[in-house]
Amino acid sequence: MKAVIQRVSQAQVTIDDKIIGKISEGLLIFIGIAQDDGTSHVIKLSDKILNLRIFNDINKKMNLSIHDIQGSLLIVSQFTLYADCKKGNRPSFINAASPVHAKKIYNEFVNYMNQQKLNVQSGVFGADMKVNLINSGPSTFVLDV
Repeated sequence: MKAVIQRVSQAQVTIDDKIIGKISEGLLIFIGIAQDDGTSHVIKLSDKILNLRIFNDINKKMNLSIHDIQGSLLIVSQFTLYADCKKGNRPSFINAASPVHAKKIYNEFVNYMNQQKLNVQSGVFGADMKVNLINSGPSTFVLDV
């Protein structure tokens, strides 16, 4: 699994001009799923994200987690995180999971995060979504498990 995590002051995802998910301070998480990803990857990545100390404390040091600030999560599936652009000009997605498998793992990830006593919003798997955000910092992190 791969994740691009953006610390945001606000973010929202829309489909056909309808807001599907919206958060204030927290994390916008783009998730990519590989063919061999399973439940163990979901737990490992989720726990890493939940414990990352990437929010500022009173001294402006990145020292607080999403739990510490009681922030929100907006989770969006993004298979293009597994794009291979090494050859030619057209990305290959051969390393991305099949839609059936990816949807299962994506739903496991969202469900796991929903159990963490945080406000969790999500996009719609496989939909054409528009994501708007205000990146705080800017702070963007890439995780690969």
